[in-house]
Amino acid sequence: MASDKVKTVTDANFTSLINDSTVPVLVDFWAAWCQPCLRLGPAIEAIAAELDGKLIVGKMNVDENPTTPGRFGVRSIPMVMLFKGGQVVDQSIGLVSKDELKRMITPHLPA
Repeated sequence: MASDKVKTVTDANFTSLINDSTVPVLVDFWAAWCQPCLRLGPAIEAIAAELDGKLIVGKMNVDENPTTPGRFGVRSIPMVMLFKGGQVVDQSIGLVSKDELKRMITPHLPA
C-alpha cells in the first residue's frame, strides 16, 4: 500500500502530524473496499515522491480510524484534505487526477 514517502495517518498520530508540520500536509481519507480510493492511490504516491520535502503526504483508513474523519465531516471517500498551519486550506472529494491534486496543492507550498 503506502510507500516510504506516504505516512500512515491514524486517529492517534493525526493531531501531532498536522500541528507539528512546518510544511503543508495532504491527507487521503480512504478504505480498502473503495474502488475509486484504490484508483487514486497511484496519484497520491506520485505526488508524495515529487513533492518530498515540500509536502507531507498521508493516508488514513476511515474504517480503522473513525474519529478523525468524523471530526472533519468526511462522509464520502476518497476525500483528500490539505492542511496548513493545522487548518484545512483545501479539499477534494471523489476520484481526481494527479494534475488536479497538484493544482490544489501548489499555491500552498513553501516558496
